[in-house]
Amino acid sequence: MKRFFFIFVLLALAVSAFAQAAEKYTIQQYLNIRSASSPTFAGDSNSRLFYLTNVSGTSQIWMIDAAGGAPKQITNYDDNVGFISSSPDGSGAVFGKAVGGNENTQFFWMKADGSGIKELTSSATVRHNFGGWSDDGKRIYYASNKRDKNYFDVYAMDLGSGKEELVFQQNGNNDFEAVSKDGSKVIISRSGTELGLDNNLYLIDAKTKQETLLTPHTDASQFGGATFLSNNEILFATNDKREFMGLARMNLDTKAIQMFENANWDTSGGTLSDDKKMFAYTINREGFSELYVVNTKDIGKKTEAVKLPAQGIVGGMEFSKDGNRLALSFASSRHNSDVWVYDLKSKSLTQVTNSDRANISQESFVAPELIKYKTFDGKEIPAWYYTPQTAITVVNARSGRSGVMNAGNTKLPVIVSVHGGPEGQERPGFNPLYQYYLSRGYAVLATNVRGSTGYGKTFTHLDDVEKREDSVKDLAASVEWLKTSGGADPKRIAVMGGSYGGYMTMAAITLYPDTFAAAVNTVGIVNWETFLKNTSGYRRRQREVEYGRLDRDIVFLRKISPIAKVDRIKTPLFVIHGKNDPRVPYTEAEQIVKVLKDKGAIVEYKLYDDEGHGISKLKNRLELYPLVADFLDKYMK
Repeated sequence: MKRFFFIFVLLALAVSAFAQAAEKYTIQQYLNIRSASSPTFAGDSNSRLFYLTNVSGTSQIWMIDAAGGAPKQITNYDDNVGFISSSPDGSGAVFGKAVGGNENTQFFWMKADGSGIKELTSSATVRHNFGGWSDDGKRIYYASNKRDKNYFDVYAMDLGSGKEELVFQQNGNNDFEAVSKDGSKVIISRSGTELGLDNNLYLIDAKTKQETLLTPHTDASQFGGATFLSNNEILFATNDKREFMGLARMNLDTKAIQMFENANWDTSGGTLSDDKKMFAYTINREGFSELYVVNTKDIGKKTEAVKLPAQGIVGGMEFSKDGNRLALSFASSRHNSDVWVYDLKSKSLTQVTNSDRANISQESFVAPELIKYKTFDGKEIPAWYYTPQTAITVVNARSGRSGVMNAGNTKLPVIVSVHGGPEGQERPGFNPLYQYYLSRGYAVLATNVRGSTGYGKTFTHLDDVEKREDSVKDLAASVEWLKTSGGADPKRIAVMGGSYGGYMTMAAITLYPDTFAAAVNTVGIVNWETFLKNTSGYRRRQREVEYGRLDRDIVFLRKISPIAKVDRIKTPLFVIHGKNDPRVPYTEAEQIVKVLKDKGAIVEYKLYDDEGHGISKLKNRLELYPLVADFLDKYMK
C-alpha cells in the first residue's frame, strides 16, 4: 500500500512540475538572451574593461568600469567583432572584424577610451590571425596568408608607423606564439604534418630569421600556449608522450623540458601577468572548468581551485596591469555568459556584467546530467543529457532500473546533438536553443562521440580516416541508450549538428535510415571529394590528415560520403548554410538539396548571403530558428 502511495506522490509532483512549466517563453525571447565575454583591461586602468557582447544583435565592443557604472558601447558594425586585445602600455587596443562571415579578419586600432578607431589592415581577401604584443606595446604580431592564400607567414606591425615586417616565411601553417622581452626571439607554431592534431614549436632568431626546432617528437602531439617566463625560458602545454595536455617549462639554451604534473585532464587555457609573477590556468575536468591562480614559482604544486559561481566554463582570462585582478568570462548551462573579476588579494569573485535574459526566469533553465553509455566495441561514450522540467525519473521496483519519463507517463521526444570539429567537445555551457527545445518538452542528448577532444589523445584519434564511420556507430548506440534508459519515444528521436556535426547528421540518416524522425544539418559536409577540393587551400592540408587525402584515399572518401547513399534517406531534413562559408562551401548544401528535391524527398533549405560558417547574426537567427522549431514540431509531434 505504501508503495502505491509513493508512486501516486511522484505522479502528483510530475503534474505539478508540468503546470509550473506550462508558461512558455517564445523562441524570440531565447534568441534575445545576451552574453558578454573576452574581457581586456582598458588603458592603464586596473578596473576599466573592454569586452564583447551581442546586445546589438552582433558581437560588438563595449566598455565598463568593474567598480560600478553603466556600460558604454564602442563599436556598432553589421558584422561581428571577432576579438579585442589591449596593449601592454595602456595606450589603446587592437580588434579584428571580418565581413559577412568570410573569416578574412582585418585589424583596427583604437585609443584607450574607445575613440580614434582606424584601420590597420585593409586586404579584403587576406586572412589575419592575431597573435600577441611586444612587451612595450608598440608592436603586434600575427599570421597572414597575404603572400600566398595557401600558407601563413608570421608578421609584426609597428603601430606608430603602420609599417609591417615579415618575421618568418615558410610554406606551411605558421602561427605566432610568443616574443621575448627584448624582441630577439620569437616562438612560432607550425601544424600540417602527416598526423592529425599535431604541431611543433620553433624558435626564430628575429635578426637572422633562422629557425630551430624545439619540440622533436614521433607521434601525434600538440604544443601550445607558449609564453616567455624569461629571455631563455618558456612555459607551454603539451600532450607529448602522454594522454592529456599538461604544463611544461623549457630552457631554450639546453632544450630541456620539465613537466610540472602528470595531468589526468587537459590544461585548457592559461594567461601570465605582465610582471611574469602570476599565472592563471584552467583544467577541463569532464567538461567543467577548474580555475587556478598561482605564483609562477609554484606552478605544479598542489593548490586550491578558485570557487566559481557554479559548475561551468571559464574563458577569456586576463590580468590587470598591476597583476592584482583577473578578468574572465563564465558561463554554465544555467548562466548565460558574463564578465567576472577575481581579486587575488581578497580571493573574491565579482560579477561585472549582467547580460539580459529576455525576461526568462533563470530557474527555468535546465542543467544536464553527465551520462556514459556503451557503444559497439565496449567503449564508454560521454554525453550530456538535458531533460525537460516536466520529466521525472522512475525506478522499477522489481528490477531497480531507472528511466526518464515525461509527465503523464509519456515517452520523451529527444534531439541528439552532435558537435563540430571533429576535434571539439560538447561542454555544459549556456545554449539558448537547447533551453528553448527543453521548454517545448524536448529532451536533448549532446554527445561526445569518439574523435572528441577532452578525453585523452587516444580517444581523439579513434575516428581517423578509415575509422570515420565508427563515430557514427557511437551515435546509433546513443539512441539505444535513449530507448532503454533515457525515456525516449523511439519514433520521436531527431539528430542535428553543425559543420562536422552536420556531416555526422547526414551520415546518421544514411547509415541508419529508420532511426531518426527528423534531421537538421547546418553547414555540414555531404561529399568528401568536393569538400576537400573546394575548401580553402590551407584548410585542405589541415583536414586531409584527419579525413583522408584526395590523392590516396579517394575511393574510401567517395564511399563514406552521405551523397553516395542519398537513396537511403527517409528522414525529413532541414539544411542550413551561409553563402560566404570558407570552410565548408555552400555548394555542399546545394548538391544534397538538389538531389533530394529531384527524388521527391522531404527537404527544407535556408541559405544566408551574409553568413559564413554558421548563422550568427540575430536578424537571421530570428528568422531561421522559428522555422527549425516548426519543422521539428511537424515531424516529432
